[in-house]
This record gives sequence, C-alpha cells and structure tokens, in this order.
Amino acid sequence: MWWSDRRSAGSRLARLIATLGVAASVGGCFQPLYADRTLDGSAGPGLRGALGAVDVKQIAAGKGSDEARLAVEIRNALIFDLTGGGPEAPKPAYSLVIRMTSTVADIIVDTSTTRPAIEDYGINATYTLTEIASQKPVVTGQTFARVSYDIPGQEQRFARMRGLRDAETRAAKVIADNIRSRLASYFAAGT
Repeated sequence: MWWSDRRSAGSRLARLIATLGVAASVGGCFQPLYADRTLDGSAGPGLRGALGAVDVKQIAAGKGSDEARLAVEIRNALIFDLTGGGPEAPKPAYSLVIRMTSTVADIIVDTSTTRPAIEDYGINATYTLTEIASQKPVVTGQTFARVSYDIPGQEQRFARMRGLRDAETRAAKVIADNIRSRLASYFAAGT
C-alpha cells in the first residue's frame, strides 16, 4: 500500500517533467503578434510598421448625422490602434476604405406603456484594404458590433439619449478593434 502511493507520486512527477519538456520545446515556436521584428526574421518593417503604413480614408456618412459622429469615432480609434498613437506614415503603402450602417432594435418592451426598456444598437461595417502600388484589393471583410443599453424609466427623459450615445461609442470601438485584428492577421500571416 505504501509503495503504490510512491508509484502514483512518481508517475505524477514523470507527467509533470514530460509536460514541461513539451512546453519548453514548443515555446520557441510562438512569437508575440505585435513584436518589433518581422515575423519571418527577414529585414523589413515589422507588424507595427506595416499597420502604421495603412491610410484610413474618411468614412462616408451624412453631414450632421449621428452616423457622421460615429464615422469619425471609428476612424480615429482605428488610426490610433494602427499607429500606436504615433505619427502616421509619411508615405502609406495601403489604403483602407470602410462603409458602415447602424441599427436600433427594441429588445424588451414594457407592456403597460409599450415603451422600450432595453434597446440594442448595432453597427455593420464592410472594409477593403488596397495596396496602393498595384491598386489591388488585398483584404476585404465585414464586421459587426451589437451592444445593448437600458432605459431606466419614463421620468428620465435624457437617460435614453445618453444610453444610446454610450452604446454607439462602445460599438464604434468594437468595430475598430475587429478591423485592426483582421489587418494584423493579414500582415502577420499573409492571408
């Protein structure tokens, strides 16, 4: 009985050593996505340099509309994400065009007043990354964001508008993050 405890402890130790050995051998295969060096080890700009060389075009939206404010917000968040807050590249290698639409849907409606208690705000965006030198589209895609917000009561007239604006801001950030992630995967993997 005492030797079976030692045997199970020995097998646990052997498993732990095997696991650490596999982890150590595979650990060299991974590299941080946003590393300063190139992913293939060759000379040239790394992922940060490639992302910084993207020119984000103005997003078309009606002047003075809520979508115009969102278009500016998405573009600004995306430029910040791509450049890391630094200056944009003096000569961009890529051009990014984004088109967006927004929706508002009632999720929960108060049956006594027929007014919404919770609404859902959504943004749908399509984007195309074009290589400037060849004018060839290299990445096209779609993304969306859905965020909900509460309407705290009928007495608070401006709470709905403030909730909607906060939801719009959160959805715009999600869209910018999704597009940045897709572009980073393109530059890192080439697909």
